[in-house]
Amino acid sequence: MKRFDIAALGEGMVEFNQTRPGEPHYLQGFGGDTSNAAIAAARAGARTAYLSRVGDDVFGRDLLALWQAEGVDTSGVEADAQAPTGLYFVSHGPAGHEFTYRRAGSAAARMSAQWLRDGPAAGLIREARILHVSGISLAISREARNAAFAAMAVARENGTLISFDANLRLKLWTLEEARPAMEQAVSLADIFLPSLDEIALLTGLQDPQAVIAWGHALGARTIVLKLGAQGSIVSDGARMHTMAPLRVDAVDATGAGDCFAGNFLARLAAGDNAFDAARYANAAAALAVQGWGAVAPLPRPEQVRALL
Repeated sequence: MKRFDIAALGEGMVEFNQTRPGEPHYLQGFGGDTSNAAIAAARAGARTAYLSRVGDDVFGRDLLALWQAEGVDTSGVEADAQAPTGLYFVSHGPAGHEFTYRRAGSAAARMSAQWLRDGPAAGLIREARILHVSGISLAISREARNAAFAAMAVARENGTLISFDANLRLKLWTLEEARPAMEQAVSLADIFLPSLDEIALLTGLQDPQAVIAWGHALGARTIVLKLGAQGSIVSDGARMHTMAPLRVDAVDATGAGDCFAGNFLARLAAGDNAFDAARYANAAAALAVQGWGAVAPLPRPEQVRALL
């Protein structure tokens, strides 16, 4: 039996979220897509570990304390005295939320394939049922991209399933850089979690059925295609189901997709099929958008079950 349900690789960050649009009031919290997913999964009952690097600074120590308080194993997180912990700011306007990053040269951007293989991270992947990575894990630096692909190779060699959340962020890299790396990641993934708008940018495909066919053709076995206000489509290659969104009064959508990913993977690890896991994760994400920030509003199982 493997020691962890989910090992997630990426960058945890400190978040400053504008709680009064148009005014300079920011609520300090935490974020980072795969970190959010790991915490969401831990709150859902999964045994999780995080693989990353943080600065040897107050923000890095705060992130370590957060993960430990949430029950996320941090033995695969290294402190770097030569590079800072990444930050980001969230502003809100008529078009929704917008991110401004201060992460260039961060400690997590200095992850490398050698760091992955020679340190404790590789062992944690071997001991996990699922490895979770994202397009942001690939985008923050070429070295981090190599680390992510090295992590996938370790997973493949050791019977660990690979989950890939597309999370295409063109503030971090160009489409020309993203296309081959994203296609390679999808080809290695067992579970693929894209959004229609980002895959349309990446491939030019606009039809949801075509996007799902593209993902399966590359090699992904389970796909959850997020359609924004239209809900999502879940496909296991043999069956397909459209899931309607839950109507809620959304306050802040920051981290909603990460909440979905973490809860989806936690329920898969608990034995749910993809369709039941997506139904649960859909409810969890609906709860998460009703509070400020990426981490604070991540729900507990009793809240999700009450909504369902």
